[in-house]
Amino acid sequence: MADAARKLANGKDFIDFQTDPSRYKHWKLTVDGDVATLAMDVDEKGGLFEGYELKLNSYDLGVDIELADALARLRFEHPGVKVVLLRSAKDRVFCAGANIRMLAGSEHPHKVNFCKFTNETRNSMEDASEHSGQKFVTVVNGTAAGGGYELALATDHIMMIDDGSTAVSLPEVPLLAVLPGTGGLTRVVDKRMVRRDHADVFCTIEEGVKGRRAVQWRLVDEVVPPSKLDARIAAKANELAAASSRKGPAEGVKLAPIDRKFRADGADYSHVKLDIDAGQRLATITVRAPEAAPPASAADAVKQGAQFWPLLAGRELDDAILHLRNNAYEIGTILFKTEGSPAIVRAYDEFLEANKDDWFAHEVRHYWKRVLKRIDVTSRTLVSVIEPGSCFVGTLAELAFASDRAYMLIGKLQGDNRPAAKIELTKLNFGAYPMSHGLTRLNARFLAEPKKVEELEGEIGREFEADEAESAGLVTFGLDD
Repeated sequence: MADAARKLANGKDFIDFQTDPSRYKHWKLTVDGDVATLAMDVDEKGGLFEGYELKLNSYDLGVDIELADALARLRFEHPGVKVVLLRSAKDRVFCAGANIRMLAGSEHPHKVNFCKFTNETRNSMEDASEHSGQKFVTVVNGTAAGGGYELALATDHIMMIDDGSTAVSLPEVPLLAVLPGTGGLTRVVDKRMVRRDHADVFCTIEEGVKGRRAVQWRLVDEVVPPSKLDARIAAKANELAAASSRKGPAEGVKLAPIDRKFRADGADYSHVKLDIDAGQRLATITVRAPEAAPPASAADAVKQGAQFWPLLAGRELDDAILHLRNNAYEIGTILFKTEGSPAIVRAYDEFLEANKDDWFAHEVRHYWKRVLKRIDVTSRTLVSVIEPGSCFVGTLAELAFASDRAYMLIGKLQGDNRPAAKIELTKLNFGAYPMSHGLTRLNARFLAEPKKVEELEGEIGREFEADEAESAGLVTFGLDD
């Protein structure tokens, strides 16, 4: 059970993060040339849990799961889309924020993981804007309160209807005596550069700010009379599309459902295995390298589509992490392992680096970046074990660097004929996967020794055995059996 305080709706027994547009209850995604529209039309009766209604386009985790799915599809399935319009399909309301009754009836872990996933989803919008040239415009046609306004803040441009009543607000302090939970104050001050005194007033008034004052205070970018709204939306979309750096083709890569089978003690994916030992409060995630070498060209990678190993393994790993976060509160430690050929993992990293200017390879790299960031902020003890048969190379070595500890076996296990364990760096360890603060994991690891990172970059391709890896600072301890 995901939340012992409340039953999941429709007889479900776990929170599922896999969906697709044909199953959406709360969003409608349409694409017209280089402009897409994400229309929010939350089904009041479609809550993830029993016991509340999602009125006024308020949301729960189920609404955000659909939004996250749509954003991923916009990057992979619609590489020709340059502008995304975020709108409400309901009259006189944009979004009332997180559903209060849902939060009131939820256990603390669910609240934490709900807000964390919401933050990550909104961060992915900003990531698409910054790195993929996909610009977002919010059209506020009515109430945008709390998390509803925070959703708008994650976009590049906020357009608000000037009808005398529509306002934006962060009413959490006056109504609930809590601070906004998904980036509101940070984006108001640091992103939109609202004056601090204005921000202080704004977050302490329930009614919010509307009209010209909202523009003057930089809370929105413009207000538009109802009679001119459609024309202004079209003009802004055309303006942003013309300035976009996005150069992908019209047709992209379909994100087919991942193949997974759940069992009582874990789950099996194509390239990821999840084993849960409830008694030990331990989960082991094993990522397996493919048997085949990378495709010959970027075009061939596109032909492989969702089966392209880095994309498929990344999606499977992401699903496993989200499953543990939201359905296995009792798990205290996650153990990362890898299996397979280091040479093949190295070859895939070299492929992604050589083709980094190709739209598909570019998106796959950024997908892995987001998965690793999710691991960074997952509230569990993270441990990596590097042993014979492992392939902690480049991208997969980031799992070790994201862990709280990394243990590496010295030599071989008795009766094991496989070569001693090794860890290896590739070009992708030096900039492709920054953490949320902008530093690479190696930069963060060696904050007191910045030259160490430069030295390690000169060791790309070297196979570090346990004693060498410990001396180089790549693992916590090298241990014998």
